[in-house]
Amino acid sequence: MTPSLAADIPAANRAAFGPLQLRVTLLCALVAMLDGFDTQSIAYVAPRIAEDWGLKASAFGPIFAAGLFGLMAGAFLLSPAADRWGRKKIILLSSFIFGLFALLTATASGMNELLAYRFVTGVGLGAAMPNIIALTSEYAPQRLRATLVTVMFCGFPLGSTLGGLVSSWLLTHFDWHAVFVLGGVLPLLLLPVLAAVLPESLRYLAASGASLARYEPIVRSAYPGEDAATVMAGLRSEAASVQAGFSVFELFRHGRLPTTVLLWLAFFMNLLVMYFLVNWLPTLLKSAGLPLEKAILSTAMLNLGGVVGALALGRLIDRFSPYVVLSAAYAASAAFIGLIAFSGQNLTGLLAGAALSGFGVVGAQIGCNALAASIYPTHIRATGVGWALGVGRIGAVVGPLAGGALLAAAWPPASIILVAAVPAVLAAVAVALLGRIRREAD
Repeated sequence: MTPSLAADIPAANRAAFGPLQLRVTLLCALVAMLDGFDTQSIAYVAPRIAEDWGLKASAFGPIFAAGLFGLMAGAFLLSPAADRWGRKKIILLSSFIFGLFALLTATASGMNELLAYRFVTGVGLGAAMPNIIALTSEYAPQRLRATLVTVMFCGFPLGSTLGGLVSSWLLTHFDWHAVFVLGGVLPLLLLPVLAAVLPESLRYLAASGASLARYEPIVRSAYPGEDAATVMAGLRSEAASVQAGFSVFELFRHGRLPTTVLLWLAFFMNLLVMYFLVNWLPTLLKSAGLPLEKAILSTAMLNLGGVVGALALGRLIDRFSPYVVLSAAYAASAAFIGLIAFSGQNLTGLLAGAALSGFGVVGAQIGCNALAASIYPTHIRATGVGWALGVGRIGAVVGPLAGGALLAAAWPPASIILVAAVPAVLAAVAVALLGRIRREAD
């Protein structure tokens, strides 16, 4: 392709899928996997900590919320910094934070320490996620963007699933401290690998005026056969086509207000139900009489269903309207949450309901992440994804607190689980309205 012709085609459309894109997707998937393990670990071990410390299960509502509040703070405060300082730097910093404080969580001897460590761990987890989404999205060819982002993000529920299996084994052979030790050591071991082989965002390098030596090797891998200076000029031109500079208010300007509000509502409602289920399901099923190992298995199945859902929905989003696909998935998940609630101690019904709920709730959230990355232009992409996740984290905090309050009020476990169907329906409505607005705008 000649430079003059290449310059006329947006860079995202010309990118090839090769070893560089595969490396970025896999490395970001590893970060997502460790993120999923550390985010979910507290839910798996909470019943055992409650037994060791002589606490009621409802006392863990603030602990769950503290970690998720940290996720919200990380998404709001650290993830937008990547638009100024680079995706890679923030991914490295956030991985260091959540690895170190997961290790420190293993040393906690009381609720105040546990709360503080889970909050700071959450800050690191919350900052990592928007940036691995943005980085994967920016390196992906446009025709494969939703698919690659969803494949990458499958690392999160896969990490949660493996975390359930590993945690169950560790709780049987060691104690709850071992779960946090493993969750801290793994991201710290990954850090030097990320530092050595994860590339910085080309769009960030273009916008920041990086030297030829920094971007030329990356361009050769991402755009084989093309002139590096021409590609970077095209990326700078894409960024210049919209107003330059960082501002959260950009998410509401140029007709983006209804899009941003509905996107935030969908994130809020879905993350509310998602974290309600992943945090409280082991405890609620144990309270309903199920052994802890089987309660953990049900939650692992929810996350495994999310992996399958993400892969299936990612392909459907690339082929059909993402708004129709996602709203249908959210609506279906509400029905499957009802299946969990009414299955009692029937393990087959619980596992089926959990897997199918995860297919809709977790899988559609992954699709919604890809949707958010595609809605916003380059110069506010990390900010847009970060703030959508940040607002969603408010729902993620509300969900566990609401579950704790209902448990403290002596609601039956089945009724508490059934409540989670309501926000799933509201998420479906928000995405359907978002699709209508986007179609009218086009």
